[in-house]
Amino acid sequence: MTPGYKNAVAAGLPPADELVLKHGELVKRIAYHVVSRLPAHIEVDDLIQAGMIGLLNAAQNFTPTKGANFETYAGIRIRGAMLDEARRSNWTPRSTFRNAKQVSQAIRRIENETGRDAKGQDIAAALGVSLDEYHRMLESAASSRILSYEQLAGDPERASMLPDAPEDGPETMLEEDQFREAVAQAIASLPERERLVLSLYYDQELNLREIGQVLDVSESRVCQIHGQAVIRIRARLEKWFSQE
Repeated sequence: MTPGYKNAVAAGLPPADELVLKHGELVKRIAYHVVSRLPAHIEVDDLIQAGMIGLLNAAQNFTPTKGANFETYAGIRIRGAMLDEARRSNWTPRSTFRNAKQVSQAIRRIENETGRDAKGQDIAAALGVSLDEYHRMLESAASSRILSYEQLAGDPERASMLPDAPEDGPETMLEEDQFREAVAQAIASLPERERLVLSLYYDQELNLREIGQVLDVSESRVCQIHGQAVIRIRARLEKWFSQE
């Protein structure tokens, strides 16, 4: 008897294979939502295939803990599998990573020196580039998916509902909790416009065009705001990335 079958029976759920068949449409729904946020070369069929593997793993390993139901748990696993697939198929120039790191360092330096939120023109000046060039740097980084909020924050609210991995010890769990708290504090401290864009994008699941309509700005401007927000979060989590 497989772990998935035993877990399902214990939870009063169908066996793993039935869970997979029942939630196939969930995979497609998530795939079409995710692909709208990724570069054009990412194929939705590839995401669906990766998502089905994520669903299968979820069905085999699900144990009802922390109040999570199967669909919530599976959704996290499916989305994670799709993002992993997208990262594997994405090639990003080294200059893009370098630029993002330089922006993060400039934000951290400005905010440490002034005690206030670093503005776009301040960051551009610190980098020695024009404001237009700085905006292009943000768009390039965001479009390359190196500024993924899901990667950075680990979706802290939903991730807290995942069962702990068997190898997770008290020290690891404490560090993860501390990181989630640090991310939450960094998000809460963002300038209002950046917080709003993240909320509309990740909580309300609007795309960039729809957010632009809400804010009455262009889609590219929303992309810039999103990129700056995530880099700012990273800059404020300096100690967690000091090994880079």
